Amino acid sequence: MQPRSGAIRAKLDRMGTRPGDFELAMDELRAIARYAAACAEPALVIFHKDRPDDPRPATALHAARVFAEGAPRSRLQRTAATDAHRAARGATSEAAQHSATAAANAAAAAYLHPLAKATQVRHILGSAAHAARAAELARGDDPVVAEYVITAAASQATPIVLDVLSRYPRAPKGRTRVAVLMGRLDKLLQDPSPTPRVVDDPGPFF
Repeated sequence: MQPRSGAIRAKLDRMGTRPGDFELAMDELRAIARYAAACAEPALVIFHKDRPDDPRPATALHAARVFAEGAPRSRLQRTAATDAHRAARGATSEAAQHSATAAANAAAAAYLHPLAKATQVRHILGSAAHAARAAELARGDDPVVAEYVITAAASQATPIVLDVLSRYPRAPKGRTRVAVLMGRLDKLLQDPSPTPRVVDDPGPFF
């Protein structure tokens, strides 16, 4: 007797290889969650200034790290992500809302699916984009601040993160500022500037 399809999906989910358009191993999912949490963490202070007694975004970051460090993927990440999104809706400032959303996305990154859809890229880059938007708004809507945060996020991407990102379509285009920032990060990661040519001939040229 063949096992039920639900049992098969559960087994594959534990292995990190749910049916999809390509393979996605559990250690790769952990790397994505670790990256998302690292990008979201610096912006958490913005939410705490707005809601110092609300632990939900911090709990979401903790859930992401627990999974990244080797714990099984469980309802902890889903529940923490949902709760952090609720915290975002309750924040009084837009900057705090994006800060909480960045944390929520980090917890949800554990559930990146191996589907060749641009919408999945948000699981990889969404935390960084929302953190950049939060920082930008907290500093008077200064785009220079967002560029700094996005550049820092690009520098934190590991080879595993870059390899996983390369399996997906490019970041979805959109008119929102977060979509623009996500596209900017995607470009930095997938279209890096060429290495400057080293000129080893001292001349003279004149």
